[in-house]
Amino acid sequence: MSGYRVQNPATGEVLESFETATDAQIETALSSADAAYREWRDRSVQERAAVVKRVAELFEERKDELADHIAIEMGKSRAEAIDEVDFAASIIEYYAVHGPSLITDYEIPSTVPGRAVIEHRPIGTLLGVMPWNFPYYQVARFAAPNLLLGNTILLKHAEICPRSSLAIEAIMRDAGVPEGGYQNVFASHDQIATIIADPRVQGVSLTGSERAGAIIGAQAGKHLKKCVLELGGIDPMIVLDADDVAAVARQAWEFRVYNGGQVCNSNKRLIVMDDIHDEFVAELKRLADGLVPGDQLDLKDGQFVPLSTRTAAETVDAQVRRAVDAGATLEAGGVLSDGPGAHYSPAVLTGVPRDSASYREEIFGPVATVYRVFSDEEALELANDCDMGLGGSVFSTDEARAARVASRLEVGMTHVNTIAAEAAELPFGGVKRSGFGREMGPIGIGEFANRRLSFVAD
Repeated sequence: MSGYRVQNPATGEVLESFETATDAQIETALSSADAAYREWRDRSVQERAAVVKRVAELFEERKDELADHIAIEMGKSRAEAIDEVDFAASIIEYYAVHGPSLITDYEIPSTVPGRAVIEHRPIGTLLGVMPWNFPYYQVARFAAPNLLLGNTILLKHAEICPRSSLAIEAIMRDAGVPEGGYQNVFASHDQIATIIADPRVQGVSLTGSERAGAIIGAQAGKHLKKCVLELGGIDPMIVLDADDVAAVARQAWEFRVYNGGQVCNSNKRLIVMDDIHDEFVAELKRLADGLVPGDQLDLKDGQFVPLSTRTAAETVDAQVRRAVDAGATLEAGGVLSDGPGAHYSPAVLTGVPRDSASYREEIFGPVATVYRVFSDEEALELANDCDMGLGGSVFSTDEARAARVASRLEVGMTHVNTIAAEAAELPFGGVKRSGFGREMGPIGIGEFANRRLSFVAD
């Protein structure tokens, strides 16, 4: 089934369907976004910040309703859905409070007589193409800084997230974003291309697959539009040693199965030193054993959520089967439920051959893949032998040793003794085929800014 719809992945039941936008509706959205930009950019940054602050407050006020939407749409447990709404609100609040100081004009020394100032100005209407795995967080980190800056936004969300995307649009309107300033569009792929080509649109941000990134990046390049691409990863978690091996394994497991394992910067490759490898894997197997499918709206201990769609679950199952056929060992889990539900039991995979196609694949689901290594150098070589470069982490009781290894990871975010530090103020993004550009923190607000030189001669 395709098209914009609400489909409970636990049952496969389609609860509501929505019409794709007409070309006339897309044209209306473009013209109203452009008109809103001309008014919004001229408001003071303090006025815009007050509106953005109200957006954050409304996210908090409507938390329960927002959480229910995404639990039903993409299968997130209700507890994790509440966490996501809170995180989205914190990002929006960060830009309301700190955004104005991040875009303050500043003077630079000049050899030409006069005063040289760098300004941060908006550039116009932007298109956001957002994924289903974090329906609010992904939008917050794109929309909040850009609205604060003075840009306006057209938001094309994933086809399985129509209720949550409409709920965000309602919050923006109720918070005081001007008519046309933030619009949800149920656009088709062809209409996305039309929007990117339109001269009223000045940039596009996509979070999604490599394939989608290549398409959007090509369209943006053809029309000379700035783009930011966040395209997932196969992040390494290197474990050099541990006082409590089981505790580090539990940390690895909890992060790997969080959100059904459907996380760009999840620790998808667990690279573990030989002397602790077997104990590490034994703990993962213990945690994976005996789990049963559950209802994401009322999840009990020992239960797991469905993946986002039946197709997603079947894809993960096929990837694991291919890895086993190539020589890997499925140590635990890895059971695909009977359809039409999308449950796939969290799995532990070892011994994926490095010369297999499976070694290069990102598994977007709850599969902990473990590699055995015998030295720091081998761990690093394996970690960097990857087409992607989003994040990575190194664990050791010797912090200096871990930091030395982490400093050589070819990624956009390195971590020592934590898998992923995530907060509104911390920039997020990668290198290599994980894309380019950064979101969040002081860097995120500059991606779609005109950092204009203003020079006044003496």
